[in-house]
Amino acid sequence: MSTTHISPAAEGEPVRFYELEEHAHPEGHSTMLGFWIYLMSDCLIFAILFACYAVLGANYAAGPSPKDLFDLNLIAINTAMLLLSSLTYGFALIGLQQNRLRLVQIWLAVTGLFGAAFLGIELYEFSHLIHLEATPQRSAFLSAFFTLVGTHGLHVTFGIIWLVTLLVQLGRHGLIPANKRRVMCLSMFWHFLDVIWIGVFTFVYLMGALR
Repeated sequence: MSTTHISPAAEGEPVRFYELEEHAHPEGHSTMLGFWIYLMSDCLIFAILFACYAVLGANYAAGPSPKDLFDLNLIAINTAMLLLSSLTYGFALIGLQQNRLRLVQIWLAVTGLFGAAFLGIELYEFSHLIHLEATPQRSAFLSAFFTLVGTHGLHVTFGIIWLVTLLVQLGRHGLIPANKRRVMCLSMFWHFLDVIWIGVFTFVYLMGALR
């Protein structure tokens, strides 16, 4: 809808008329769009890391191979932790739709615990590999492995920090529109990390154990 506005005219000057177009900007629209753009950039980062691993993952430099290093039972438990965290986040979203603040807080806290368990197991795996002298500088395979898996682990770490911050905001301000948008943005980020990890589990661990 366009409206006509008359500009204030100085003495002796003609009156000027301007046609100004009014645009509707839905609240939060730019936030969600910007976050989608961020996720696409993250996709490119992980695509590059997967490509590097595909090229370097078979270069062992007379060192240990994935079959010698990976404990698939431990990795399966770790995968279950992250997948369960995605499920509990879904329960938090159900609570969000019902405007039940307490339910959202409880399920977000459970999600954070599963995420922390995932990180704990991953750190144990890294420390065990380093104890076996399977360090990043040992071979191109290990360099690519630590870079790919470590980058994902850093993302999970930032996600947990974000989740804790969000719990504080929910406790202070409740389910205001801004907090609802933050819950939705973190949901996209968290599920994105699950999808990336499924790729890591399949491409790095399972296929590596079959070599």
